[in-house]
Amino acid sequence: MIILWTDALIFILISVALILLFNLRHQAHFTRPWHKVTHSRLGMASCVFLLFFVAVGLLDSIHFKAPKTQGNEIISALDYWATPLRMRQEKSYSAPFSAYLYSKELLKVEGKSPEWGYRRLTYGASHLKSVERDKLSDIGQKTLIGLLKGVGVVAILFYSYHWMLQIKYFSRPPVNIVFATLLFLTPLGYILLELASYYHVLGTDKVGEDVLYQAIKSIRTGLVIGALTTLIMLPMALVFGILAGFFRGWVDDIIQYVYTTLNSIPGVLLIAASILMVQVYMANHQEDFTSLVVRADMRLLFLCLILGVTSWTGLCRLLRAETLKLREMEYVQAAQALGVPRYQILYRHILPNVMHIVLISVVLDFSALVLAEAVLSYVNIGVDPTTYSWGNMINGARLEMAREPIVWWSLSAAFVFMFSLVLAANLFADTVRNAFDPRRVDS
Repeated sequence: MIILWTDALIFILISVALILLFNLRHQAHFTRPWHKVTHSRLGMASCVFLLFFVAVGLLDSIHFKAPKTQGNEIISALDYWATPLRMRQEKSYSAPFSAYLYSKELLKVEGKSPEWGYRRLTYGASHLKSVERDKLSDIGQKTLIGLLKGVGVVAILFYSYHWMLQIKYFSRPPVNIVFATLLFLTPLGYILLELASYYHVLGTDKVGEDVLYQAIKSIRTGLVIGALTTLIMLPMALVFGILAGFFRGWVDDIIQYVYTTLNSIPGVLLIAASILMVQVYMANHQEDFTSLVVRADMRLLFLCLILGVTSWTGLCRLLRAETLKLREMEYVQAAQALGVPRYQILYRHILPNVMHIVLISVVLDFSALVLAEAVLSYVNIGVDPTTYSWGNMINGARLEMAREPIVWWSLSAAFVFMFSLVLAANLFADTVRNAFDPRRVDS
């Protein structure tokens, strides 16, 4: 097993989150808002979508060396599971579900003179003897098989849940919406599995690589950008924001000067300069980056670092303002009068009372960071070109949209996957904000 830097940080982040949830499971001020979240239809549906994306991202974060028959390169568990999609590379573009290349070429037929036509794909729909006669019925049959498998899995989960808990409140909205969302996602996943084994469901790109495989692989990049950037910027925002608001004076002046200076530097220029420095360093130390996967992972890590350094200032401002208010509260004043050490006041009284702001800001910023990666990769200052990301797919689709005939499926696939993740994150963030907002009165 090979552990990349981003892999290690992802699993550390998950471990810290699980430990934090375990320690706060009996805290009423923490469990009460989450109880509201679990009783929100929209919140639970978006949470299931997010967990689906997280599961794919984690599966893509377990790396090891492939067998020698597959090139002995570094691959992930998702790559190994999706070997047919990864290894079945066509000559060039092909449309979704097509059995032919997208562009005409000169075909040489034995016993006939060469003529222009569409060449059959090597892998896509290669099992069909007559494409025109059998393709629609074959797609329908495989869609039905995938649908039945997915519904069967959801039915097993539903009755297993009923059997284990021995309860009969499935009419409650949270349970219903969870299984309704699973009833949509699971059959859809099985349908794609069935069809992707025989067709290029979302077509292929310029070098003949499956677009569905690219879109699924890009999930990890979006999650890494959102999660690791949060991991990097959160400690700085917490420490500096609370210290500035609590101690005021020269401490507040220095911290304000630092984040004001950072905000005055154009973010895109700072990111571009930092990425250029990383590229120069890797070019001068090629012996440390012998693998393309390691090289791309290091650039992704540095992009997270740069985004983290440039994005902590907004949350720091919020925490500073909230701490300025909290330090004047009666219980904080009483603790200071009783001689309680300052570090205990910060830990026991200030920090717990700003966590709702931290949680809301983190969830809201996640979708913005996913979109930021797409924009930065579009202008070639984002992730490495060899990294699968929605930004790279959109960047590559610029020339494809100018072709005749137009190649639309790469851009559409990146848009649909990115839209689904960002929409689910925004809906879940809105539910969390409503639950943790102390000014919101329950109806």
